[in-house]
Amino acid sequence: MLCMSPLRVLQALQYLRKLCNHPALVLTPQHPEHKRISEQLAFQSSSLRDIQHAPKLSALKQLLVDCGLGGAGGAEGATEAVVAQHRVLIFCQLKSMLDIVEQDLLKPQLPNVTYMRLDGSVPAGQRHSIVSRFNNDPSIDVLLLTTHVGGLGLNLTGADTVVFVEHDWNPMRDLQAMDRAHRIGQKRVVNVYRLITRGTLEEKIMGLQKFKMSIANTVISQENASLQSMGTDQLLNLFTLDKDEKAERSEPSSSSSEKASMKAVLDGLGDLWDQQQYDTEYNLDSFMHSLQ
Repeated sequence: MLCMSPLRVLQALQYLRKLCNHPALVLTPQHPEHKRISEQLAFQSSSLRDIQHAPKLSALKQLLVDCGLGGAGGAEGATEAVVAQHRVLIFCQLKSMLDIVEQDLLKPQLPNVTYMRLDGSVPAGQRHSIVSRFNNDPSIDVLLLTTHVGGLGLNLTGADTVVFVEHDWNPMRDLQAMDRAHRIGQKRVVNVYRLITRGTLEEKIMGLQKFKMSIANTVISQENASLQSMGTDQLLNLFTLDKDEKAERSEPSSSSSEKASMKAVLDGLGDLWDQQQYDTEYNLDSFMHSLQ
């Protein structure tokens, strides 16, 4: 039976994730098959950077066109498009995938689409100005972001469409990225699209996301999401420090005695003071007079 180290397994998973996005992410010049495949594609009057070899880019192009972006037209048509078109956030996990979207799709295939970019290479001090310009300038069609940077408290209500080119193992990261367009001040319906390569590792990633969200929704539901759903004994246990959990587990019958002791403690607390008693006890003038 073949045994692989955890590091090699993670490398293999990362390799498959990149392959789902674009072959150029794995078929680098250092790859042993790079030269042979490049020559084969050149013989077919094609290249590795042709979007026909990357189904996700073809799907993303069609999606942007369906959103009213990238269409050719005159000056009047262009003015109408600025008012009527959708505005899109495109999220990728890898900065290198953003490079491919920018260099292989937007610039050569959709030159009429205006866009900005926000990733880890942008200094933190300049990110607010990029976000502010995108939200306030309707002539900017697309904002390219990495999921890590795009999930850090940004307000991107200028967009009404979110597209995930890549997906994270952690569903909360994707949800945080979605929330960028669902912030206070959003007045339009926000549509979210996920580009998934069928029959690949990405389907398993999305399956794990669904499983984790189901577990979270089961543990934390509407019925138990607040302290009000907790019983009195559960609330009182928050004030105790368990010094020996094993002893408690070995004596399940002690729970009733603990409840009785807790009740006795509460009964012995007495009534709370009224406001006049507090004013008399903690009067600053009386305290200063007692010091003389």
